[in-house]
Amino acid sequence: MTRILPLLAIGLGLAALPALAQQGQMPPAPVSFIEVKPEPLPVINELPGRISATRVAEVRPQVSGIVIERVFEQGGVVAKGDVLYRIDPRPFQVRVASAQGSLERAKATEQNAQIDADRQAELRDRNVAAGTTYETALTTLAQAKADVVVAEAALQEAQLNLDYTEVKAPISGTIGRATITEGALVTAQTDVMATIQQLDPVYADFTQSSSQLLKLRRALEAGQLVATGEGEAQVHLFYDDGTEYEHEGKLLFSEATVDSTTGQVTLRGEFPNPDGDLLPGLYVRVRIEQAVRSEAIAIPQMSVQRDNQGNAQVYVIGEGDVAKLRPVTLGNTLPGARWLVEDGLAPGDRVIVQGLIKVYPDGKVVPEPWTGDTAPEPKAQN
Repeated sequence: MTRILPLLAIGLGLAALPALAQQGQMPPAPVSFIEVKPEPLPVINELPGRISATRVAEVRPQVSGIVIERVFEQGGVVAKGDVLYRIDPRPFQVRVASAQGSLERAKATEQNAQIDADRQAELRDRNVAAGTTYETALTTLAQAKADVVVAEAALQEAQLNLDYTEVKAPISGTIGRATITEGALVTAQTDVMATIQQLDPVYADFTQSSSQLLKLRRALEAGQLVATGEGEAQVHLFYDDGTEYEHEGKLLFSEATVDSTTGQVTLRGEFPNPDGDLLPGLYVRVRIEQAVRSEAIAIPQMSVQRDNQGNAQVYVIGEGDVAKLRPVTLGNTLPGARWLVEDGLAPGDRVIVQGLIKVYPDGKVVPEPWTGDTAPEPKAQN
């Protein structure tokens, strides 16, 4: 009971402050204020997203055969063209030798046909042989030349298949685990032997609600916002613990369709990843500047108060240095511990930032410009 009485007395005293001030028993409260000035501010949205690799390639064999060697180190970095696996080359070496023999035979046949054609041409010129014999020789020569072309193509195919026994990296990047071991039989274009992902740079795919995007576009059309130029939209990435990623990204595209199941539009940003900190599948938050509000109003967060219903309000210094309580509509938070004000304030308004503890509606104040520090609030002068 002894504790409740002093607290009750303090409460009654605070409630009586306006009445005491009207009776001239309290001096005006010293306060610090800012004068509201419009300024260009970016429209910032923070959206959920996930990291994905810029390029993904599944390593598949081009020929069927028995794997005799795995060359790469799992989880390591490989360059385009590096040998990853070796397939038993002996069957393909035999096919190359056979194709080489077929080509030599075709060339010999072509040479013989050429000699016969030349002989028949000479006999025709001397009127010793009939013209039909010469034409037959020319046809045989053409067929022999075609056989040479076919044999050369067969040799190239056999040599290509032999080269394919060395399974090489199609792209540069980080290679995952090996899914095929030595001694395994692999089938051409079927078995996935490993997966390579290019992780520098990486993509951040994030989503924005279609209603939010539509609201933004309507504001742009109404002239309330100015669109950022192509390639000028700043994209910042944050880990799920709130830590900001050190490298800034760039916006690549926004899909022209809306997902019918979620009502979301997908956007994609690209971020450098030199240290490999961003891994595919990692959950992130992406902060993107999608437009610029040319005549925006912002106030320090410490100037905002809340009523019993949680509505935002501020004290504005009116004529005669009298404090007026005014409700405001707040937008996004801004860097520097500020609020974007959507409605309730106009250019030139003087908003009280410090000294609010002794301010009440229609109370006299002694205003001075706010210096921007967070020093203790000025005390009332006796």
